[in-house]
Amino acid sequence: MADDTATIFVLFGSTGDLAKRMVLPAFFELERAGLLPTHWALVGNGRGHRSDDDFRQHVRDSLDEFDTAPSDDEWEPFAKNLYFAGGGFTADDPGDLLDVIADLTGTLGDDRQLVLYLALPPSVFVDYTEAIGAHDLAKGSRVVYEKPFGTSPKSFEELDEVVHRYFDETQVYRIDHFLGKESTQNLHVLRFANGMVSGVWNREHVEEVQIDIPETLDIDDRAEFYDSTGAFLDMIVTHLFQVAAEVAMEPPLSLSADDLQTARESVIAGFRPIDPDDVVLGQYEGYRDTDGVSDDSATDTFVAMRLWVDTDRWRGVPFVLRTGKELGVSAQQVSLIFRRPDDGPITHLPADGTVLTFDLSGDGAVDLTVTVKEPGPGLHLTLGHTEMDLDAIADGLSPYSRLILDTLHGDRSLFTRPDGLSHVWHVAAPVLDNPPTPQPYARGSMGPGAADRLPGPPGWILTGADATKG
Repeated sequence: MADDTATIFVLFGSTGDLAKRMVLPAFFELERAGLLPTHWALVGNGRGHRSDDDFRQHVRDSLDEFDTAPSDDEWEPFAKNLYFAGGGFTADDPGDLLDVIADLTGTLGDDRQLVLYLALPPSVFVDYTEAIGAHDLAKGSRVVYEKPFGTSPKSFEELDEVVHRYFDETQVYRIDHFLGKESTQNLHVLRFANGMVSGVWNREHVEEVQIDIPETLDIDDRAEFYDSTGAFLDMIVTHLFQVAAEVAMEPPLSLSADDLQTARESVIAGFRPIDPDDVVLGQYEGYRDTDGVSDDSATDTFVAMRLWVDTDRWRGVPFVLRTGKELGVSAQQVSLIFRRPDDGPITHLPADGTVLTFDLSGDGAVDLTVTVKEPGPGLHLTLGHTEMDLDAIADGLSPYSRLILDTLHGDRSLFTRPDGLSHVWHVAAPVLDNPPTPQPYARGSMGPGAADRLPGPPGWILTGADATKG
């Protein structure tokens, strides 16, 4: 471990859905892997009052549901470091949190590191940040904000101003778990470490880039949050724009935190504001019947769009993005579709004859599709595939575990910066100001049929197996 500083980790929203699905299992994964500091404490915070033992039982229930259930031998040393501070946390009333932090500081020492994690809806980020400042918890601490960092250009600016009123930028960790994926990081490692890839990573050779993140899941128990957000804000403005930046960025001077962030944020400045005509929104049939969703909701549960990157490397190459709920397949993949040769003895080549695909799920995989001769008499063309499963190389940490570990170590290379986020909101503004009307689509389909006009001649590389059009 690079840093063994005693750490108090405060988890705001510790009994919420995000904490139980992602953050708590990630923290236990780090403990199981021996990657937490020797001396640490996790303090859950919430409005209600509950004992430490009650909170420990909540954590264990979460691990049983969303993680490999811990054995008693694993659980007991982990559980003794869990605490709860109830009574809420506002600028006027800190509840029990300050007392719990003071008690733990007395045990761990004054030089302990304080990490504040806001696993909360973005609508309360400003209030909690103001409370952190009011109770003098910002000095020397690190703060983690879940996405989205704001819900509009105006709310981003307001939140960014409040955050920098209390924190230096080096203290701020804006989490996007797609950047924590081993497979997302392999996008730039495989590109920059392999000449045969880096040499063709440009508009001269690439005809189109597809970033495709469909989900078979519904909105589960996130109805209230999702209906106020939708697919465009929940996925495009956050995850998919960051993945697009990973693909499109110029080679950084190094893979250090500052250089990697600078390369990623610099290329975002080349994203062209989105033309609403390049966007198709959808809403799956039956969405409005969900508890917590209004009967006349116009929230998008599907979005497909073209993004243009106005840099010398990518000018004129469409980046085609798609994501949505209740679709025919779950996948996370980036595909580079290469241009067919302009001349040569072989004609009538398939439009999808050369495709390099990165599977971002799990530890990932890389698939190369090429045009080959079909065995047998005559010259008949077919597609051949070769795949490298990165799971077979080594087991990696889950994205949340990796990003929490980086926070504990003070490594900001996989976190977003305000300059890039500011331009993201500028890019998204035309759609936010004038959103297309969501089109209905059948559950289990691949979204509205109108989305098929967005890719070039190959169509969508990911077809959804048995999925039908909406």
